[in-house]
Amino acid sequence: MTGSGEFDPSRQLSQPQFETEPEHTWRKFFQSPAVGFAIMDEQLRFCAVNDALAAINGFPAHAHLGKTLRDILGDAAEQIEPIYRRVFATGESISNWELVAQLPTRTTTGHWIQCFFPIRDVRGQATRVGAVVIEITDNRRGDEADVHRRYEAMLQVAELVRQPLSLPELLPELAKPLHHGASFEIANVAFHDPVRDVMQINLWERETSNFVPTELPLEETVSRLALETQEPVVWPDLERENRFQRSVHLLRKRGVRSYCSLPLTTARKRLGALEVGSSRLNAYGEADVHFLREVAQLVALALENEMMRTALLAEKERLAKLMEVGAALISSLDVKQVFPAISELVRKVVGQDYASVGLYEGTGHSLHLYTLDSSRAEEHIEADAVVPVVGSAHGKAFSTGQPQVRNFLQLAATVSPFTERLLQAGIRSFCSIPLMTRKEALGTLNLGSTKDEAFGAEDVSFLKQVAAQVASALDNARAYREVANLTDKLAKEKPYLRDEFHATQNFEEIVGESPTIKHVLEQVHIVAPEEATVLILGETGTGKELVARAIHRLSPRNEKSFIKVNCSAIPTGLLESELFGHEKGAFTGAISQKVGRLELADKGTLFLDEVGDVPLELQPKLLRVLQEQEFERLGSVRTIRVDVRIIAATNRDLAKAVAAREFRSDLYYRLHVFPVHMPPLRERRQDIPLLVWYFVDKFSQHMKKKIETIPAEVMAALMVWEWPGNIRELENLVERSMILSPATTLNVPLSELKVATEGKPHDATLQGMEREHIIRVLREVGGVISGTQGAAARLGMKRTTLQSRMNRLGISRVDYEN
Repeated sequence: MTGSGEFDPSRQLSQPQFETEPEHTWRKFFQSPAVGFAIMDEQLRFCAVNDALAAINGFPAHAHLGKTLRDILGDAAEQIEPIYRRVFATGESISNWELVAQLPTRTTTGHWIQCFFPIRDVRGQATRVGAVVIEITDNRRGDEADVHRRYEAMLQVAELVRQPLSLPELLPELAKPLHHGASFEIANVAFHDPVRDVMQINLWERETSNFVPTELPLEETVSRLALETQEPVVWPDLERENRFQRSVHLLRKRGVRSYCSLPLTTARKRLGALEVGSSRLNAYGEADVHFLREVAQLVALALENEMMRTALLAEKERLAKLMEVGAALISSLDVKQVFPAISELVRKVVGQDYASVGLYEGTGHSLHLYTLDSSRAEEHIEADAVVPVVGSAHGKAFSTGQPQVRNFLQLAATVSPFTERLLQAGIRSFCSIPLMTRKEALGTLNLGSTKDEAFGAEDVSFLKQVAAQVASALDNARAYREVANLTDKLAKEKPYLRDEFHATQNFEEIVGESPTIKHVLEQVHIVAPEEATVLILGETGTGKELVARAIHRLSPRNEKSFIKVNCSAIPTGLLESELFGHEKGAFTGAISQKVGRLELADKGTLFLDEVGDVPLELQPKLLRVLQEQEFERLGSVRTIRVDVRIIAATNRDLAKAVAAREFRSDLYYRLHVFPVHMPPLRERRQDIPLLVWYFVDKFSQHMKKKIETIPAEVMAALMVWEWPGNIRELENLVERSMILSPATTLNVPLSELKVATEGKPHDATLQGMEREHIIRVLREVGGVISGTQGAAARLGMKRTTLQSRMNRLGISRVDYEN
């Protein structure tokens, strides 16, 4: 048609998804071989013309385009032009207008019946006018009344289908013009459901105006023939029809004798069938069928448009609810608090009777269900249920990442206590949607309904979008919690890390070349890569903490925290809180939650200095950490698991403490996995010169001094001194010497050394050894005599006995203060 200059529907008439004008209707007229059809613009020029009208006017169709009425019709246009202008001006149709005139291409007068109707644009303005033209000839005058009536009915139908009407509203209105073109007492619009292969019957009885919806399998309905063949099917007498018993019985019961079924089909899909029935036999002839077929095509377009409009409104509603779901989720960092509000929004679209969210807690093989609402199920389903991943619709959705929809029969066939409770609550349809992120599945969104087949493809699509938002919100909330916990942990680690930084800066290397210190370093290299607990033994001031740091730096945990606890420096009542932390209100003065050193050392190393001073009542809890890597804060029942390596140090003889029942044996054996013995400085005298020069260089940088010489007699004196305070005593002496040295020679106050530099022999008598031992213990405890940590307790004697012994041996404060 387009090649001959005729009207091209795809070019001349627009086809938006939801048309404001029923342009498909005009196309039906355009394609009719017996009815002339034209579209005129506001200048009364031909925009489109079909072959039938071209033949009437005596010009080819393409010769009409762009020409005016007067160009084609000559003087006859004077009668028609006012009619067109009236339709443009009023926007109202004009029907059954008669024209008697002689056209320029004819030698005789002709007679025509014409109908004019406005064609509106998207703003509702009449910008074009369509005209339907029927020529009345002598052999057709006998049928003129029928032709007029049917085409007038067609125009009324065309006008009717422009209106957005639901099916119950459309059938009664459709019956009025339809009755002028065909006889009937009952009408039916049957929709085909291809998924379930059933026909949804919608009978309308003209006499009672009753609307009777029902449903039958496709193979049992008379509509099947028209749907499959796409041709009209007529039953002159239903009494002779032996097929489709259920459908025929439904019609006979209402007095129907003859029946006509016509396919409802558009260019996009097959919808079903339009059917009419009459109580008369042979009620539908060829002309009736032709008329009804044209009506069926218009009705199919109207129904499809209405279905698409309804789908668009439903999609708009779904998108609005999705936006509300998103707004609800971002309103709170605790997603579980907004679950009920989300369920309420989903119910407005899906209409569920039960909803829950199943979350995988990361342990076991089950999902923890958080019920969102269960108006029908609250008597049978507990608020916080647990369902296994294996053998449930929840679990299959979670493990496969695909939505799972179950009908009643599938639910009944599932062997599961939870499914039984759903059935007891009246749930007949169930849908489980996975909560997926880019990395993993978090759980499922679950809905149940008391209706059969309640969850269609559109519902599943909508729920997938809801689930995606819920999963994203859960993932974000989890990430926020992790960041918040790490931030809190970092804030609490900061003071310790600052101390550790300074401690690390003050230590560069363990100095020494003696066999004893080399043996210690070999042990460090052996044990550092392992996860074993290390117990460092040695006198005070021998460098136990430096060895602990060296083990940490050489271990796989070297990028994590090294947390130190001096067990003897913290009062007994506070040591438990310092190690394990406490909750707010755990004891008087606990005004806020405190994270313990064990938590701070998670994934790192905890150094317990002076572990021998841990109180007996606290030792079982420390033993549990060594065995199980778990503990509870003070005032809490929640078990906290950690991954921490323990390095302990002590200057006490723990074996004797175990024998004296001052230290638990089981804890001792747990600590004594890999002991490292730090030698006292008197056992590594050859390292003293190296250490002296090391400390000289260290303090030179701080004091801005340059020491170039250390007198030989000074070094000799340092070599023979017993160094009861070990390296710490030596470091303090060098620092004091640096302060007293104004020039480049180290000036050491040798008068402070209590052993004669001339080489006086060491007092090896029992009394001398006893005196040295008491002085050493007094120095270790800082001069404290009484108390559980005092010198008397360590020496195993009463305070008064120790004081008497000190007077007898001539031990004064000067002896043990330095």
